[in-house]
Amino acid sequence: MLLRVRDIEVGMSRWGAALRLIGVGWYIGLCIVLGLVAGRWFDSKLDTSVLWIIGLIVGIFIAFYGVYRMLLPSMGNKQDKEDG
Repeated sequence: MLLRVRDIEVGMSRWGAALRLIGVGWYIGLCIVLGLVAGRWFDSKLDTSVLWIIGLIVGIFIAFYGVYRMLLPSMGNKQDKEDG
């Protein structure tokens, strides 16, 4: 059974896509957790109890904006292939 270069390239692109999705998941999780932790920290310093909600919302916003920016090149490549 011989492996062709094309088969190896397809396998590597699948691994690259899988690793990119794992990275996106970690990015989303870290943004949300860091926003929540920062909000809780500000709550403790300012003696309030609502800043954790703001931190959570900011973390979610940053996470989704970052995912959009990360996946934008992939979506553009797919559209180019469909047009051509």
